[in-house]
Amino acid sequence: MRATVLVLVETINDYVSILEDQGYDLIMAPSPAQRAKAIADHADRIDAVLTRGPLGLTADEMAALPKLRIICVLGAGYENVDLTAAKAHGLTVTNGAGVNASSVADHTLALLLALMRDIPRADASVRRGEWVKSMRPSVAGKRLGIIGLGAVGLAIAKRAALGFDMSVHYHNRTQRDDVDYGYCASPVELAAVSDILVIATPGGAQTRAIVDASVLKALGPQGFLVNIARGSVVATDDLLTALQTNTIAGAALDVFDDEPNVPDAFKTLHNVILTPHVAGLSPEATRDTVTMVERNLSAFFSGEPVLTPVQL
Repeated sequence: MRATVLVLVETINDYVSILEDQGYDLIMAPSPAQRAKAIADHADRIDAVLTRGPLGLTADEMAALPKLRIICVLGAGYENVDLTAAKAHGLTVTNGAGVNASSVADHTLALLLALMRDIPRADASVRRGEWVKSMRPSVAGKRLGIIGLGAVGLAIAKRAALGFDMSVHYHNRTQRDDVDYGYCASPVELAAVSDILVIATPGGAQTRAIVDASVLKALGPQGFLVNIARGSVVATDDLLTALQTNTIAGAALDVFDDEPNVPDAFKTLHNVILTPHVAGLSPEATRDTVTMVERNLSAFFSGEPVLTPVQL
């Protein structure tokens, strides 16, 4: 079967051959205008949609695609895919949980080191000829707390424990019985025993604003926050207040509520590092996520079970 795939992401351009080589017809529509036009012009052709969690797929869009049979999501998160509508239309939904975990974990540690050692400001001072030095905390031996101990959280924990001799605690919906890391029953409890709090949990209604003023207060004025999950997990106003009042020492953020729109208040703070949702982007991770999409599509259109189904 020669299926047509509507591609709503732009980050796979160098790897579309993985899908094309298997005979899929691709309709590339990464911008909102292109997306709307593609759905209007090719509704009777589209068998599959490739999207990301923040881009999602709405109930109205699903209803407008009579041939749609499967939605494939790059990465683990699928928070803006209307799962209720997908189930009502009898669609299959897959994701790429864990495929880019290594890349995300690398970026997390890079953010953490840059934040704690104040690398951006040190670099800027040298470029200006100022040679400004400041006393910064060591990373080794610190206490790391991770909210969400899935594939990404585990990859972060491994790097932190083995590479930096950190002690690791975590908070999950349920306690894991396959790790030796300490378990905390709530984000507040976890923050209280952490020098660094990393957010690696999926987005969505269940995790919205679970990191709020009470969690940040528990993290304390020597504590650092790193978010590589979803902006929705953190109460943005609470975080801004905590940074402005030195309730916490600093934050590194790769994700935001309304991407690509970042609140201007963050940009004025010296104790924040900002990156444009790139933690999961590497040639290796992108290749592997597209390969997982191809494997799911191949299984689906061959009448076999998909590899990474999302439960509807």
